[in-house]
Amino acid sequence: MSLAQGDDFADMWTSLEPVGRAPDGSYHRLAWSEADLACRDWFRSQARQRNMALDEDRNGNLWAWWGEPGPGAVVTGSHLDSVPGGGAFDGPLGVVSGFAAVDRLCRRWTVPPKPLAVVDFADEEGGRFGVACAGSRLMTGQVDPDTLLARTDRSGVTLAEAMRAAGFDPTGCGEDPERISKISAFVELHIEQGRALEGLGAPVGVAAAVWPHGRWRFDFAGQGDHAGTTRLADRRDPLIPVAHLILDARAQAGAAEALATVGRVEVNPGATNAVASRASAWLDARAPSRDAVRNLVESIRAASLEHCSHHDVALATKEESWSDGADFPGALQEHLIASVAAALGAIPKLATGAGHDAAILAARVPAAMLFVRNPTGISHDPAEAASTQDCLSGVDALTAALAALLDDPRRPSEAPSGPQADQSRSMTKVTPR
Repeated sequence: MSLAQGDDFADMWTSLEPVGRAPDGSYHRLAWSEADLACRDWFRSQARQRNMALDEDRNGNLWAWWGEPGPGAVVTGSHLDSVPGGGAFDGPLGVVSGFAAVDRLCRRWTVPPKPLAVVDFADEEGGRFGVACAGSRLMTGQVDPDTLLARTDRSGVTLAEAMRAAGFDPTGCGEDPERISKISAFVELHIEQGRALEGLGAPVGVAAAVWPHGRWRFDFAGQGDHAGTTRLADRRDPLIPVAHLILDARAQAGAAEALATVGRVEVNPGATNAVASRASAWLDARAPSRDAVRNLVESIRAASLEHCSHHDVALATKEESWSDGADFPGALQEHLIASVAAALGAIPKLATGAGHDAAILAARVPAAMLFVRNPTGISHDPAEAASTQDCLSGVDALTAALAALLDDPRRPSEAPSGPQADQSRSMTKVTPR
């Protein structure tokens, strides 16, 4: 199929939609799993249909190139993996929209003025090995490859082993400065993970910032015992401080106007008639500034230590991942807003607490994001949604943004944001319905 014949958003979406979908409608596309590999094959197929050059980099990220890869490249895309039980749009909407935008742009140019790539970043969600945006972090040198490759999933399989089982050699994983130096701008389209656009009556928005965020593991060690014979006063039950951790995280985050979630707990031995001997809980924390997140986590940790002392339980904590977030470059952001406004009219700006590959790349290259309205406001769940018309509006916005970047002889000159300097950013708030 030629580029001009490939423009069918609905067909692309329909062909990808069944991959990794469970009977209840949820998606299970964990990194380097069978479903994820099927998604990667789908990406390769889309590239071949458009005669785009396919490139798998040293970190497992997939690139489809229109035009000869080289300096000044404009890049779009997102990811195809999911959290366990996730929704259909988180990640794939940006990849499908990227290919659809290429289809539209090929009607304007036989050969683009600058190289254009659609990318599928590997292991963005971190749902299997616990580190989000693994592919983009490795590429930009923001994580130690050996440490990351040694991480295990719940079955004890390391990331390196999973890559090898998928036919990928991980020995070259790590920073890729040559590839980064060729990127003049990266624009990621993503489903909105919230309901701000619904409240504003807008189908598309532009990201102002991504909040800093991290993940911490709390390991509680007590004493296993019999549920029917051990007096309550004699128990060293690690689940009691776990319960307090969940409640403290909610209460302290609310007081700090931040976000904190305990979304995963593992208990050993996990028997109904036994007092647990060990328990682990994972805390996700996000806030408008780096200091706000750090202070919140330290306060939650201090409260956990106090509860542990009351129940004679030991506590060990470990930071598993961290992102400084991003303040997206103003020059590129305004460039994006102007080009999209010409196609769709004025669009709102909003910050988000969700992490994205664009925020990782923003430390090294000019990056920006577009959001597509999600009327449910729900994400990481099958209830995540977007109308076909809003998706097509997103493609229109992305096409306009990419066209303006490809047509602009200048490289966006504003320096990447790196660790955010703005400590006062806020998330757009909409009253729940």
